Amino acid sequence: MRRTFSAVTALSLLVALPACSWVKGDLSKGLGGGKNKESARKKSDLAASKVTTIGVNAYLWRATLDTLSFMPLLQADSNGGVIVTDWYSNPNNPGERMKLTVSILDQDLRADAMRVAGSRQINQNGSWVDAPVQAATIQKLEEIILTKARDLRRAAIAG
Repeated sequence: MRRTFSAVTALSLLVALPACSWVKGDLSKGLGGGKNKESARKKSDLAASKVTTIGVNAYLWRATLDTLSFMPLLQADSNGGVIVTDWYSNPNNPGERMKLTVSILDQDLRADAMRVAGSRQINQNGSWVDAPVQAATIQKLEEIILTKARDLRRAAIAG
């Protein structure tokens, strides 16, 4: 009876053992195969467009924070994908200030997954008056963020 029980236990372990992913990895390494496949899979998984533990694309989030690092932040909600800056005045032009809101809309790294909105004010006679923001300024800022996000993704693939 004891011998039958031991045989059944050993047989069930042998059947379940191949299902363990760590055993598969160790076996393929020991047999000389799968190492390149495994490292390639890890790199592609790391660089996937949806690499995120937050609610939005991690590359866009990081690139936005890096790009706007010179401005004071009021709000940074990684789950909702919203970054709001406080008013920023360029020291070379203290009579003008800007405030930005960046919304990351998707988990994919795409050009339409992000939107930037800006407000600009000019100091006239001691009070701040709203002024239009040039569309080219907002477009250039979006391009800078997207380029930086793509560079981060390429670095993740290479590294």
